Amino acid sequence: MNPDLLRGNLELILLSILEAGPLYGLAIIQEAKGRTNGYFDFKEGSLYPALYRLERDGLLVAETGEIGGHGKPRKYYRLTEAGQAQLRHKRQEYAAFQRAMRHVTGGA
Repeated sequence: MNPDLLRGNLELILLSILEAGPLYGLAIIQEAKGRTNGYFDFKEGSLYPALYRLERDGLLVAETGEIGGHGKPRKYYRLTEAGQAQLRHKRQEYAAFQRAMRHVTGGA
């Protein structure tokens, strides 16, 4: 996984994963890894700052949920209405980027 490519697309990835419903950090990591056959293997050190930023920006809200393996309540993240709107916007941006890249690279 190229960290530079990930950095530019992390918001889209996280919002897309959380579109289906609330998840806690480790579950987000597992979902990303599962959906991409292991290509996206986030580390907690890169995931949580991104989640906190998205929460600060009003795109996610965190809610305390079930007790995790360490005896602490898990923090579940879910999309807000602003997060859903941002996801739609990011998908449009990404689709335009893909089209432009296909023209530049000669890809199908």
